[in-house]
Amino acid sequence: MDITTQNPTAPPAPQPGRTEDGRAARGTTRPGDRIFLGLSRGSGILVLVIMAAIAVFLTYRAVLAIGKDEANFFTTFEWNPSGVPPQFGIAVLAFGTVVSSIIAMAIAVPIAVGIALFLTHYAPRRLSGPIAYVIDLLAAVPSIVYGLWGALVLVPQLDGLYGWLDDYLGWTGVFAWNGGAPRSLFTVGILLALMILPIITNVSREVFRQVPQMHEEAALALGATRWEVIRMAVLPFARSGVISASMLGLGRALGETMAVAMVLSSSFDIQATLLDPGGGTFAQNIASKFNEASEMGRDALIASGLVLFVITLLVNGAARLIIARRKEYSGANA
Repeated sequence: MDITTQNPTAPPAPQPGRTEDGRAARGTTRPGDRIFLGLSRGSGILVLVIMAAIAVFLTYRAVLAIGKDEANFFTTFEWNPSGVPPQFGIAVLAFGTVVSSIIAMAIAVPIAVGIALFLTHYAPRRLSGPIAYVIDLLAAVPSIVYGLWGALVLVPQLDGLYGWLDDYLGWTGVFAWNGGAPRSLFTVGILLALMILPIITNVSREVFRQVPQMHEEAALALGATRWEVIRMAVLPFARSGVISASMLGLGRALGETMAVAMVLSSSFDIQATLLDPGGGTFAQNIASKFNEASEMGRDALIASGLVLFVITLLVNGAARLIIARRKEYSGANA
């Protein structure tokens, strides 16, 4: 008799995966698990419902306003929804919002990534802790405080910088300055960079801390310098996280209201230079004109808010696509 013959009375041997599947199936029948599943699913659906309700409301009011607009909504350089006939457009607002956000990102992202790398790979612990604490405090400062500081402190101190840019880069036309008050899109970009700097720094710092120690030790074992370790091991791993942090900062820069309204001397015109007053942003225009606007004016402001809503969705969607394409660098598939 073959000793390897299975006893027919013995219980069947467990197969791989069956135990886990059985536990998962039993878990869904428990009251606590059912309640948690329902709450989680309901929360996700609620977010989608809220987003859809916002989109429907903005679209409905925007259609009412654009239907009465006698000018081109996308290319007109005028904002007069209470005129006869009403004429308004978002060309100036779109230009100001995009340009000020680009300036803010160009200033804030390199500085924030440098600070995060310094705190995680260069600074001693007794120094990195207090610096990180101060950066956390900066992230909690209200935007109105940034606006007051920008109007009372930053703007009066920018004459020297504007003069230097005009002397050495004024020939480009982009940095030409006529000597007026430095309340321009460039000033707004500097202020927005200070406001989004803590967000990008904090998220980037946490991402850099998640880099596997083995990656860095392997690079050091091959004779790499500290900068080469950062370039070959840290930055590729954290690339998607840094992109996510930058998109969070960009979202705040696009929607910032009070700080921009207190610093920018807006005129509904597009200037060739970044140093002269002019332009405006969607959020700043809504905040400054909503209270005194007529019903038609409020519908027009809501229509501009719909454009900002769409721009924000497009930015977030582009960020998700970039992160999805770079999963091989993020360590998510490891």
